[in-house]
Amino acid sequence: AYTGWTLDPNTLAYQFNPKIHDDGDKTVLGQMGAFDGDQVLDILLAQPETATFITTELWRAFISEAPDPAQIAPIAESFRASHYDIKTALRGLFLSEAFWDERNRGVLVKSPAEFVVGAVREFDLGYADQDATALAVQMRNFGENLFYPPNVKGWPGGENWINSSTLLARKQFIEQLFRATEAHGMRPAATNAKTSVMSGSMSGPMPNMMTNAAMKPAAMQRPHPGLRFDLDAWLARYNTTPDARPDLSTQLQLQRAVLAVSPADAIEPDVTSSGYLRALLMDPAYQLK
Repeated sequence: AYTGWTLDPNTLAYQFNPKIHDDGDKTVLGQMGAFDGDQVLDILLAQPETATFITTELWRAFISEAPDPAQIAPIAESFRASHYDIKTALRGLFLSEAFWDERNRGVLVKSPAEFVVGAVREFDLGYADQDATALAVQMRNFGENLFYPPNVKGWPGGENWINSSTLLARKQFIEQLFRATEAHGMRPAATNAKTSVMSGSMSGPMPNMMTNAAMKPAAMQRPHPGLRFDLDAWLARYNTTPDARPDLSTQLQLQRAVLAVSPADAIEPDVTSSGYLRALLMDPAYQLK
């Protein structure tokens, strides 16, 4: 049915070549005919299971890894009735009780794209056009080579995003973020040995078990030259400065700003706002959404 669907070799634009299309009969889900690719899609979309399948996948992306068939059913029905208007499915999910249930907070792992792009947006990171490629390389280091999934199903996602190598790379990216404050004439966030151990800092001497091979590729070791993080301006939103000691109210505001759930690790009490933010971003909870 899909023979003849191809790309123009010069422009890489989609095109249909009828000369290489098989116009004979095909059998799809019990139906027989001289179907082409579009007609196969029509057959698939006519199946109620298709709307349920897509809605379930969206549930796994935005709510939890444990879909609730009872709540999915009415959303999928509306989705199918709308002729597969994706807004209808998303609206149903985002207005569902499950989406707002506290038990579904912090149960999904950020994908590499969500982790990197989320940080760029959340912290208003500045970068030159050529540095966008370097950010894409970071995502590849985290296990997501954009537009090149491992197979047609895509990346497994979920907890598969996290392993000893990718977690290390993510923590190094946070270190790069704080080193990027130097672009604004600022010193990096002050830390001490205790904070470094608690937060998993890689800014100090590397443990003996870490080899050069474990630190490859080199892009993971250096801050991007064009990455800029105005830490002073960002913390000013919460009425604090990098060197100030945040009170409890400020600490809670910073937690709510960057974490989906409360931090998993204890944070040293007498720490600066810069150090407190850094500890939050090094916390396992920052990997969740």
